Amino acid sequence: MAVLVIADHDGTAVRDTTHKTVTAALALGGDVDILVVGQGAKAAADSAAAIAGVRKVLLAESAGLGHQLAEAVEATVVGLAGGYDAVLSPATTDGKNFMPRIAAKLDVAPISDIVEVVSADTFVRPIYAGNALETIQSSDAKKVITVRPTAFTAAAEGGSASVETASGSDVTKASFVSEEMVKSDRPDLGAAKIVVSGGRALGSAEEFHAVMDPLADKLGAAVGASRAAVDAGYAPNDYQVGQTGKVVAPALYIAIGISGAIQHLAGMKDSKVIVAINKDADAPIFQVADYGLVADYKTAVPELMTALG
Repeated sequence: MAVLVIADHDGTAVRDTTHKTVTAALALGGDVDILVVGQGAKAAADSAAAIAGVRKVLLAESAGLGHQLAEAVEATVVGLAGGYDAVLSPATTDGKNFMPRIAAKLDVAPISDIVEVVSADTFVRPIYAGNALETIQSSDAKKVITVRPTAFTAAAEGGSASVETASGSDVTKASFVSEEMVKSDRPDLGAAKIVVSGGRALGSAEEFHAVMDPLADKLGAAVGASRAAVDAGYAPNDYQVGQTGKVVAPALYIAIGISGAIQHLAGMKDSKVIVAINKDADAPIFQVADYGLVADYKTAVPELMTALG
């Protein structure tokens, strides 16, 4: 069996999500190759080659691939898919964009967001906002799979795979226009070891940042938010944690003023330690919290900041 993993990278190195997807790919059995798509991404391909268990790395470059245009990625992968029994990608924003297109072109059913590999054709994935797990068996000749990275350990370093050039597709019907990137000195939300999240109870954007930013800086944490807080304009969209936001599983997750709607819990309940601060003793967040403090955040957070020194 041959498996192709589409790398998630920043142009200079593959992200942790790629290592975790390789772990899922290795569980399928057989040879595992990594495809790095981009433009000027040789350094990322070299970092992928260092992942243990990888047979070879394919580097496909073009202008369209430089911006991860779904049409360009789909055309590139479909052109390579003939030599593989399965294609895997992390369930990132980009992966969720191009993987269904790849599945459609290959005329197979996509298998999304898996959290366990049972065998080469059987997988486990969450449904109903993570409240149930579904075991599915696919009879498709080729498997197109997105992997929930938080469910797998990262593959080790120490590999010495070869890097080969592959044909990268460009597209004519779609083009890159612009992007607005949020720059921050804090850790990336999806990979942070500590996350502090605020909810609608904080009342305003000014209060949200006045409370969350100093605490995050003190802990070296990333800042997250509930969908209610994002919808209210307290925090930008890229802060959102939950079913329709980012799925995180840090070592420590601190929820402040978050009631714990089912959609939010789906994005953070796999965190190793969950701390909840909420003045409503009946808030659903306390059902998943390891430590719960029934208190007003206006009192609790300053006390926490003092205790942290």
